[in-house]
Amino acid sequence: MGNQAIADVQLLDWDKQQGLVPAIIQDSQTLQVLMLGYMNQEALEKTLSTGIVCFFSRSRKTLWTKGETSGHTLELENISFDCDQDTILIKAKPNGPTCHKLTSSCFDGDTKGKPQESVGFLSELEGIISSRIEEKKDASYTVKLVNKGVKRIAQKVGEEGVEVAIAALSSDTDELLDESADLLYHLLVLLKSRNCSLAQVCARLEARNS
Repeated sequence: MGNQAIADVQLLDWDKQQGLVPAIIQDSQTLQVLMLGYMNQEALEKTLSTGIVCFFSRSRKTLWTKGETSGHTLELENISFDCDQDTILIKAKPNGPTCHKLTSSCFDGDTKGKPQESVGFLSELEGIISSRIEEKKDASYTVKLVNKGVKRIAQKVGEEGVEVAIAALSSDTDELLDESADLLYHLLVLLKSRNCSLAQVCARLEARNS
């Protein structure tokens, strides 16, 4: 953000709501709305300087960094202001569930299984794969696969692709869905092994569409 971000802080209408502005937090990968908080100028400046989203607690009258006790922080990815300069939109990378009820979003309770949330789970799965690799738990299938190298992972993607094609020609819908899930999982592992991400793939698709 740099100096431009510090200058932008001064452009917000801090007087409109007695020194506070609402901050909408959005998952930078899935674009799911995660929560709504409030910031004063100090909270926003701390967010910009640390890269971790910080709010102002209206009940305790003090700053609080999201995840300071749970570890479920929000890593700042992008920040913008609305046209009236009185609302903040923050795109962040959530490290774990955002809501204190341990759901990904504070809105609509646990939306597990709904179409938007299910698609967003691909990004969550990508994070789980990264965590497994970083933790290096030998019992994890993901770690065992990664340890065999990119060649073996690529081979698995090819095998799963063939199995998806075969399943598509059968009348067993469950088999098609199961094999497709296997393919997506192994593709995510392959991307990770080559230091690529699902977001980069989506960016390519978006560019082609435009």
